[in-house]
Amino acid sequence: MIRYDLKCADGHVFDSWFQSSSAYDKLAAAGMVSCVICGGTKVEKALMAPRVTTSDKAAAPKPQTPAPQPQEAPKLSEPASDVEKALTEMRKHIEKNATYVGGNFANEARAQHTGEAPERAIYGEAKPEEAKALIEEGVQIAPLPFTPTRKTS
Repeated sequence: MIRYDLKCADGHVFDSWFQSSSAYDKLAAAGMVSCVICGGTKVEKALMAPRVTTSDKAAAPKPQTPAPQPQEAPKLSEPASDVEKALTEMRKHIEKNATYVGGNFANEARAQHTGEAPERAIYGEAKPEEAKALIEEGVQIAPLPFTPTRKTS
């Protein structure tokens, strides 16, 4: 696993883990790496300082200090910041009040726009070229700042 600091075209900086350097390259080329703040897919690696350790540190005597008191580790299932809390609330609201249409989002949105389907709140997934075509057709859509929860049943 490798962690990269990433930066989107709008200047948002965030980090993400990838299986390998080539895995990042493939995902980025396919438009599958998106900004966690704005959802933009024009993302590139940001300048990072390497994490380097030397053998001198291992040989140096450690000062005698009292052991730090164990702190309760944050729960990874709970939001850590106000932004994460807001995104969690947004996700809950959307999942409660809209219908998940998965990869059929572009077809469903287009059908509603043309009047072939009744208007209702939907969310799902679309390829970048599908989203661009919808916008060019005048369909009002917006990217979500999170990946929809996959529904398996």
